[in-house]
Amino acid sequence: MGFKCGIVGLPNVGKSTLFNALTATAAAEAANYPFCTIEPNVGRVGVPDQRLDDLARIASSAKIISTQLEFVDIAGLVRGANRGEGLGNQFLGHIREVDAIVHVVRCFENSDITHVEGEIDPLRDIEIIETELMLSDLESLEKRLPALEKKVRIKDPQALIHYPLMERALELLRQGKPARFLQCSEEEKGELQNLQLITTKPVLYACNVSEADAAVGNALTDRVKQYAEKEGARMAIISAAIEAEVSSLDAEEDKKEFLESLGLSETGLARVIREGYALLNLITFFTIGPKEARAWTVHKGAKAPQGAGEIHSDFERGFIRAETISTADYIALGGEQGAKTAGKLRLEGKEYVVQDGDIFHFLFNV
Repeated sequence: MGFKCGIVGLPNVGKSTLFNALTATAAAEAANYPFCTIEPNVGRVGVPDQRLDDLARIASSAKIISTQLEFVDIAGLVRGANRGEGLGNQFLGHIREVDAIVHVVRCFENSDITHVEGEIDPLRDIEIIETELMLSDLESLEKRLPALEKKVRIKDPQALIHYPLMERALELLRQGKPARFLQCSEEEKGELQNLQLITTKPVLYACNVSEADAAVGNALTDRVKQYAEKEGARMAIISAAIEAEVSSLDAEEDKKEFLESLGLSETGLARVIREGYALLNLITFFTIGPKEARAWTVHKGAKAPQGAGEIHSDFERGFIRAETISTADYIALGGEQGAKTAGKLRLEGKEYVVQDGDIFHFLFNV
């Protein structure tokens, strides 16, 4: 299961520095969290998860394979992007292909780095990008509705579902509100995603701060946090300068000491990756053995057969049951045998809802 997060923002906010640090950090940690460059501006990075390392150590697994997210560095958007300013149409097209948006916002003062809008104002910057995304969706819907209206006249089933949904989304956008605020039934939510509107995508604001503010943020990040909470979005504080420095260090001990000297327990990148994972409403389950310890991704609410299908479609099609141990029990009892002896191994059927941290052994028959 692949998930893409598009990194967006105005020029000179630290967006590409963040992506480059992500690339360097992931490459340095390739043994645990592999990163591969798919295109010059696309990379895949493992989601840091201490549980996976602990499980692998207990099982003496020869290989560790983390679950992954894909990050796409989308060139800086500017005012007028929806009209093609700064190659805007091309970059907006890239955003339509991602599952979530990581919006890098400048929350630091530095006279040596020019801001395209002059003074530093993160909420204004957010509004500029959000407006461009809404205008792009507005234009897309206005172009698509006439053709869809013809299909409604001949009672096309798909058109009968999508047309009223698009009309409601269009009305919301004309009011200056993103399409993700559209009130929908559960069934309509799935159909809304099929419309490929940019403003239906969940958003994570990555506040780029100076080194001095990396631990607790500043007045600017406080404003972004309040805005994110109001919008139902997520927010993380990161210092691109620190991330670049960390990525240049080879030894893990050196990285740890450097972060501790700044009052940090982990990199901002780790927080961005983790928040991006949560933003997509994803959870992790594990398969553990002597050959490999591996993390897998499913949407929250997925049932056991769907989890099995992430490993192989045959597992889902021929699903019988799942032998299940929680990560907490596996670690506390020293592994699979200890969990079995203590009666902590469960047999779960087709209706079982996967819980974050489940360890599975799937039984199937095709």
